[in-house]
Amino acid sequence: MASRSFTIAQFPCLNDNYGYLVHEESTGDTAAVDVPCARSYASELTKRGWNLSHIFNTHHHYDHTGGNMDLKKDGVKIYGPINEKEKIPGIDVPVGGGDEFEFGGVKGKIMDVGGHTRGHIAYHFPDESVVFVGDALFALGCGKMFEGTPTQFWTSLQGLRELPEETAVYCAHEYTAGNAKFAMSVEPGNEDLVKRVEEVKARRAQGLPTVPSKMGEEKKTNPFLRVDVSDEIRRNVGVTAADSPAEAFAKVRRAKDTFRG
Repeated sequence: MASRSFTIAQFPCLNDNYGYLVHEESTGDTAAVDVPCARSYASELTKRGWNLSHIFNTHHHYDHTGGNMDLKKDGVKIYGPINEKEKIPGIDVPVGGGDEFEFGGVKGKIMDVGGHTRGHIAYHFPDESVVFVGDALFALGCGKMFEGTPTQFWTSLQGLRELPEETAVYCAHEYTAGNAKFAMSVEPGNEDLVKRVEEVKARRAQGLPTVPSKMGEEKKTNPFLRVDVSDEIRRNVGVTAADSPAEAFAKVRRAKDTFRG
């Protein structure tokens, strides 16, 4: 997929991860966004004739950092979350929420999206209308809350929800079909969701990816972005009037954790 200045190569890694290479033609800069395995990235780089210059890690889990050291050659700079810097192999540039940086002559902004892990970050390129969110947000879902708190995770999701609707959301896994089943179990009356689920089924039947998605469609259909706006979701997961939005989010997250649909 191409944005205004970037060419973004997307390819499968491991069982259900997606790998991304972001290339800016005029500078020749090429970034790997998370590296589940080095081999698939090296193959894609060779196929396209690109030279790796950056690695952008969103969080410390091995299926996002496992290829760091195999891909780190002379001149390759590894960026990663400052609050997880001890867990990011080969990190050169620790970054945190609010930091700005430049890649390929394009300005990027770091978003604090902790919750899945405490220090999780996202890489947002506003002028390109793209955000790389790792496991913080999925198409029709969000990551499991391994380390963070409901308040932290909900604050992170609110920040992502505020991005422009045309923003392309690049998440790290192809989980959409399973997420769709859960979403339908808690908000079956959402016509936008019903339509999107059919589109997801059709794409997966053809072996096509459902990622990236647009923030606008996530706002209309992703239950984890709708816990404060959908009475149907709140009823179906047992949210009460006394619950804060963060507590409501926690109930949706727990419902997903135990869902066996």
